[in-house]
Amino acid sequence: MLVFQSIILGIVQGLAEFIPISSSAHLVIIPWLFGWNNPTLTSLTFDVALHLGTLLAVLVFFASDWARLVGAWFKSVFQFKIGDDPDRRMAWYLVLACIPGGISGVLLESKIGQAFHSDPIPKGSMLFMAGAIALLALLLWLADKLATHRRAFGKIKARDALYIGLAQAFAVIPGVSRSGSTITAGLAVGLEREAAARFSFLLSAPIIAGAGLKSLYDLLKQVKAGAIAGTELAIFPIGFVAAAISGFLCIKFLLAYLRKHSTAVFVWYRFALAALVLIVALARG
Repeated sequence: MLVFQSIILGIVQGLAEFIPISSSAHLVIIPWLFGWNNPTLTSLTFDVALHLGTLLAVLVFFASDWARLVGAWFKSVFQFKIGDDPDRRMAWYLVLACIPGGISGVLLESKIGQAFHSDPIPKGSMLFMAGAIALLALLLWLADKLATHRRAFGKIKARDALYIGLAQAFAVIPGVSRSGSTITAGLAVGLEREAAARFSFLLSAPIIAGAGLKSLYDLLKQVKAGAIAGTELAIFPIGFVAAAISGFLCIKFLLAYLRKHSTAVFVWYRFALAALVLIVALARG
C-alpha cells in the first residue's frame, strides 16, 4: 500500500506542479481525504524525492533552453554586459523573478508547515486552503478573459518578470499554486498563453532546486544522525521517478494544449476542488 500511495502522490506532484491546480494543495488533500496517515508520505525524504523529480522533468524538457540561458548568463557576468542578446536578458529576468519567491519561502516555510502538515490538519487550515484555491481560480479566469494574449515569449520585459515573480511569492500558500499564480500574472501582463506557461515552467527550476536542495541538506543531517527510517529511504526512488515522468509529460501536454485552448478547464476544476474541500471539512466537524 505504501508503494502504491507513493506512486500516486508522485504522479500527482508531477502533474500539479505544472498544471495550475496547486501541487502543494493536492499533496495535502489526497492523504487527508483518504486517511493516508503514514508519516513516511509526509516525511522530509519523500518531499525531497518529489521536488527533485519535478526538477529533473523541467531540466530535461528545456535542456536546450537551459544550455543557452546558463551560458548567456555567465557571459554577461564575465563581460559585464547584457546588451541586445535575448538569452542574456531572459536569464536575468529569471533571476529577477526568483527573488520574491525565495524571500517568501524563507520567511513563511515553517509557519506553512505548522498549519498544513500537522496530524490531524486543523479544519481552519483546510477551509483557508479551499478559499485560496477558489480565489486563484477567479483570478486566473479574469486574467485569461480580459488578457490581450498578444505578446510572445521573446517580448517579455523586466517589469513583466518582476510582476510574475511577485505573484510567485504567494505560491508558498497551499492552494495558490506556483504555476497558477505565475501563469495568471503572465496572462495579466498580456502574454500569450503558451508564453506565460513557458516562462512559468522555466521559472520553476530555480525555485524547485532551491527548495529541493534545502530539503536535501536537512535530509542528509537527519541521515547522519540516524533519524531516517529505512522505509523512508526505500520510497525515495519511487516518488522521484513517478514525479519526473508525470512532470515531463505534463509540460509537453500543457504547452501544446494552451496553444489552442483557454485555461477554463483548470478554472472550473479549481472551483470544484475548493467546493469538495469545503464540504468535507465542514462535514467532518
